[in-house]
Amino acid sequence: MKLIKFDIKIIVIFSFSLFTINFLGAQELQSLISESLLNSPKIKKFELQYRIASEKVNEVNTLPNTDFGVGYFVSEPETRTGAQRFKVSIKQRLPWFGSITARENYINSLAFTKYEDITIAKRKLIVSVSKSYYKLATNTAKKAILNNNIKLLKTYETLALKSVEVGKASVVDVLLLQIRTNEIQQLIRFLEQQYISEQTNFNKLLNRDKDTAINTLNALDIPSVDFEMNPEKLVFHPELLKYDKLYQSIEKSELLNQKENKPTIGFGLDYVNVSNRTDLNFSDNGKDILMPMLSISIPIFNTTYKSKTKQNELQQQEFLVQKQDRLNALEVLLDNAINNRVFARVSYETQVKNLKQAKNAEEILVKNYETGMIDFKEILDIQELQLKFEMNTIESVNNYFIQTTIINYLAQ
Repeated sequence: MKLIKFDIKIIVIFSFSLFTINFLGAQELQSLISESLLNSPKIKKFELQYRIASEKVNEVNTLPNTDFGVGYFVSEPETRTGAQRFKVSIKQRLPWFGSITARENYINSLAFTKYEDITIAKRKLIVSVSKSYYKLATNTAKKAILNNNIKLLKTYETLALKSVEVGKASVVDVLLLQIRTNEIQQLIRFLEQQYISEQTNFNKLLNRDKDTAINTLNALDIPSVDFEMNPEKLVFHPELLKYDKLYQSIEKSELLNQKENKPTIGFGLDYVNVSNRTDLNFSDNGKDILMPMLSISIPIFNTTYKSKTKQNELQQQEFLVQKQDRLNALEVLLDNAINNRVFARVSYETQVKNLKQAKNAEEILVKNYETGMIDFKEILDIQELQLKFEMNTIESVNNYFIQTTIINYLAQ
């Protein structure tokens, strides 16, 4: 039940970053994320590991094996009350008070660390699905722009052919336009192959057939305002909390070590069967022997527990160092993502301005056609600039959402 609740929580948290795209796209991506969390073999692997670790509590919640023994006297020893024929014994050892509880607490603490693995895996899966989705959306948007450029080039080619007929243009201009069209068609085919490859990757993240169709947005828009984030939440990231859980598990391990360093107590009972004496007749003739026993095991010369305590201390120090090292890495990653997102917005705004100016230049060149003056080489140069700005705009938008996804992974 806890795992299902966590799925819902993860999706709700991630939805804060989805307001940056249109509502239908947000709903589609959120649905795909839910499907991936439900079907991912990697998530199921970690969930099974958690269940195995939790089940180990039942394994340790038990007493040591009870010893039973049976012995037969081949040469029957004679006693005053008769000859001993066979012996039956039973023995049970008991750990020190609280040892079983300490062992249960230690195993539970190990299970808690496995649960953090599930949390981390789910967050990483959301990032992978989101990145792949944005790649597919970017690919679709690029193909749409290239197709529009081909239509525009076809229009220019028609104008060029008419200009050739009246002697205002050369056949070379027509050939240059056709060459440019061929180059763009090649880019489209390249993008189509990229899409197929990324489609396979995306569908496998959702654990479904690689050829399953994916509905992505034709275009993404950078929002006017970035969603709010709190960098202070980074210290509560599951990757860091896992080290806290590991540290706590060592504390539980040391408590268990201290319990195991205590004496163990043993209780037992021996029964010896005695046969009757035929040469005498007295009151205890043939009386069987019953002997209760108590034993205690003390680790007087055992240095294992002292060594274990030292190892635990060192391991706790190791986890503290590892946590600080990972915190430093995550802080760098978060800072880079924030700065890269700012750069993506600046780049987007610059490309939009450049694109607007390039279109103005194109309009001026096209108007010259009415006066009989048109330079198709300049048209190609401007058209190539427009295509460059449009493609850079899409890349800026894609980079913005990729960085937003990373920020969301770290600071939500």
